Amino acid sequence: MIPSATYRVQFHAGFTFSNAAALAPYWARLGVSHIYASPIATARAGSAHGYDVVDPLKINPALGGEQGFRDMVEALRAQGLGVVLDIVPNHLAVGGGDNAWWLDVLENGPASPFARMFDIDWAPADPDLAGKLLAPFLGAPYAEALAAGAIQLDIEPDRLSVLAHGAHRFPLRRCDYAEVLAAADASRIEDVDPFRLAAAYDPATENGLARLHDLLERQHYRLAWWRTAGDAINWRRFFDITELAGLRIEDPVVFEAVHALPLRLYREGLIDGLRVDHVDGLADPPAYCRRLREALITADPAREAWLVVEKILGADERLAADWGVDGTTGYEVMNDLSALQHDPKGAGPLASLWRQISGRPADFEAEELDARREILSGGFAGQLDAAAMAFHRLARWNVATRDLPLPALRRALASLVEASRNYRTYAADTRQPPLKALASAKAAQPASSLALDQIAAWLRGEGEVPADLRTDALRRLEQLSAPVAAKAVEDTAFYRYGRLLSRNDVGFDPARLSMSPALFLRQATQRGAAFPSSMLATATHDHKRGEDVRARLAVLSEIAALWAQRARAWLSLTPLEGVDPGDAHMLHQMIVGAWPLDLEPADAKAMSAFAERLGGWQRKALREAKLRTSWTVQDETYEAASESYLRRLLVDGDGAFRQDAHLFVTQISPAGVANSLVQTGLKLTLAGVPDFYQGTEFWDFSLVDPDNRRPVDYDQRHAMLDHEGGGDWRAGATKQALIRDLLKARRDHPDLFAAAISPLEIKRPVSDNAVVFERTAGERRLLVVAAIGCADACIARNAPVVDETWWRDAALPDGRQISRLTNGSPFWWAIE
Repeated sequence: MIPSATYRVQFHAGFTFSNAAALAPYWARLGVSHIYASPIATARAGSAHGYDVVDPLKINPALGGEQGFRDMVEALRAQGLGVVLDIVPNHLAVGGGDNAWWLDVLENGPASPFARMFDIDWAPADPDLAGKLLAPFLGAPYAEALAAGAIQLDIEPDRLSVLAHGAHRFPLRRCDYAEVLAAADASRIEDVDPFRLAAAYDPATENGLARLHDLLERQHYRLAWWRTAGDAINWRRFFDITELAGLRIEDPVVFEAVHALPLRLYREGLIDGLRVDHVDGLADPPAYCRRLREALITADPAREAWLVVEKILGADERLAADWGVDGTTGYEVMNDLSALQHDPKGAGPLASLWRQISGRPADFEAEELDARREILSGGFAGQLDAAAMAFHRLARWNVATRDLPLPALRRALASLVEASRNYRTYAADTRQPPLKALASAKAAQPASSLALDQIAAWLRGEGEVPADLRTDALRRLEQLSAPVAAKAVEDTAFYRYGRLLSRNDVGFDPARLSMSPALFLRQATQRGAAFPSSMLATATHDHKRGEDVRARLAVLSEIAALWAQRARAWLSLTPLEGVDPGDAHMLHQMIVGAWPLDLEPADAKAMSAFAERLGGWQRKALREAKLRTSWTVQDETYEAASESYLRRLLVDGDGAFRQDAHLFVTQISPAGVANSLVQTGLKLTLAGVPDFYQGTEFWDFSLVDPDNRRPVDYDQRHAMLDHEGGGDWRAGATKQALIRDLLKARRDHPDLFAAAISPLEIKRPVSDNAVVFERTAGERRLLVVAAIGCADACIARNAPVVDETWWRDAALPDGRQISRLTNGSPFWWAIE
């Protein structure tokens, strides 16, 4: 059941199971083996992605429900296609009034049978929250919301609830019903007069306000302003999103409940594998993965499920071999392919350019450290407190460590999380503390050295302490470091650091601009040996910019001097009028990278649509950066100035910028297309399972979500499927033809594509600008030649062509001239 290739589909109300069923013939002809489906459990109404699940037991009716899913699977099976399912074991959507488990917890508190489902601390440091759940869903401070009437009692057919801001529902304790009914002069819920109830608890009157407040104080929750969440929340969220509550998936009961649906679908033969979302958010990822593998084997011992995890690996991190998974979802492959196509000679000039324009650090390390400090002290202060208290309990248990005070441990943990460069330490599994992070933390805070040394000892498992105390402390540290890393790096520093935006994407290492072909092949070979069925990705539903945007921007590293000249000129071409030069420079990069190949500056309607798309990216980028505006405190004046600047560039100005930008994009586009073809070809010939995000079989100039979830024109793609790959290289069918042909080869020669990668030596001087390898099986071999750093040749030819002049008589070990084999193509392959 291991896929040969997958095609990622984002399901939502506008693209349902029936839509996918109709596309089965196209996907089969393209050559993928499996559809890789976004989560299908019942999500919040209107969800565009499916990760905000409210009922994990039921297939989403908005997508077609159970029968719709079965019909889709039947249509796919008829074309020889299988299904891989994305699942969300880390969290459920809460707030609102659509999660029955959550509502029961609100009503019954710790006594609820669903209380064990959520990662709630019922005995936090704040004594006022003992046995209560902080509910930070109010749009204003509690007293203001109460007095303004934003908190009201509501009557349901079988329940009395509190309704906050017309959207969030909080059931009352059943023992309070008698009081409420008496205040409304009713004996049953169905007899309650809404007007009489409102009058009895009217916050506009002194008695009504006091009565409502007293009633709320007795509940199993404490309503609070949303801004208090980071400091006071006593339950784990997904990152810092209060509408997503963490699950205790390590509890066997919770595990069975959350996985009942996917395991049933697997047992019934409807799916062939699972992709696990955000595995680093779980309490014990290795144990979880092994348990899930066992559950899949139990569900169907006759099959071997494909199991991959969404795991972001640090620069020196490797996925452990004993998790029982087939690999990751391929962020590290995206990173390596991107770094491969960047010129190392551009690193210094581009960093200098960024520092001169923005006034910000030239190196990413400084931006990441600042972002970690801000995120940790802001959105995760409450979780840091909880982790510090867990380690303090360890310290107090042993007489040898009881002199370590809570504040010292808190400072030490903060410095450790700030210094870490991986999502987690995995010390509980490996007994290996993060030595590099510990050294950095000590250097930053020498006074915390003693506490850090003791934390390291606990991470190694040293000292006689109760196992449950150590497990709890390590879990809290790990489940703190992962979301801090995600929010600080992906959702903050990536939007602050503008050396070259093609190197700022999920799973990437922006500190490293480039990677040599030799290192690329070495890592690909090691990855293929360790996880031959791991996913190979170049685009995902989470990417910051499309794969072909990144490929084109990589060209700028090869022409750094020319780009610097253009970038400086553009800053003075159109008045900034209050816009930060660094923000303008990043916008210019996005314009260059995402400019469609067929967009003409004279096409006012198309330019306006392009500006609209970029405006969505710009707004999100500015808020994520948290420098001049943010999601929590929006500077509408600055956002408006930035939007106005964008429109002057592309729509309303004198046209000078858009004309010059178009000329520049036209000049570098052939080199960008060459990079795109190489990127696509390598993904299809490396060891692993290539994945194609929906629509990316044509050129992918998408931006960050929701732009990368726009509708896909499948009619156009189906019509062009028989294209032979020649003709106009600007047409997306050029890329599609390469994908189709290589997918067919993978189907026809599975043993060849399962063989190990063997790098081949070629004659200098282009050995540093080419990736050449073979894979052999029996008498046959797959031979791959990819040109790297060929921007000058493509720009000179005004086409993605690498001729004999560029190859300079380079030859394979058998003496064949590469230029004669490739016939000008930047990516060439053959089965011999």
